[in-house]
Amino acid sequence: MYQRILLPVDGSNTSDSALREAIKLASDRKAEFRIVHVIEDVVPMWDVEFLNTNEIREALRETGRRILAKAEAVAREAGIKAETRLIETSPPGARIASMIAAEAKAWPADLIVTGTHGRRGVDHLLMGSVAEGVVRISPVPVLLIRDR
Repeated sequence: MYQRILLPVDGSNTSDSALREAIKLASDRKAEFRIVHVIEDVVPMWDVEFLNTNEIREALRETGRRILAKAEAVAREAGIKAETRLIETSPPGARIASMIAAEAKAWPADLIVTGTHGRRGVDHLLMGSVAEGVVRISPVPVLLIRDR
C-alpha cells in the first residue's frame, strides 16, 4: 500500500521512535524511504552586532547532517536503504510543517511518519506542534508516533 515513506527527523527520542516505526513499515512493504531534516532560517529578533547568523546557519546545517547520518545508519542496520535530504526553510520565515508537506508532494510520498510530543495546554501554545501542522496541510496520510 505505502511504497514511498517520508520521515522527518529532529534528533529527539520521539523522532527516534518514529524512525523505528517507519523502518517496520518500510521493511514490511519493501518501500522507498526518505529521511528529511528541516532547518529553520535564522532571523534575529533584535539587532545584535556580535551575532553572526552565517555561523549559526552553518552550525544548524552541521547538526542536521549529523541527525540525518545517524537516522540513515539506523535504517541501514535494519536492512533499509534510505535516502536523506537536508531542507532549509524557504522563503525565510516559512514553517517547518509547510516544508515537510511540500517535500511529501514533490518527492512524492505515499505516507509521512512523524513523531509527536503530545504537548497540551501552555506547552502547546508556546511551542506549537510541527506534527499538528503537518497533519493539517499534508497532501498524504500522516502516521503520528508518540514516544514510548
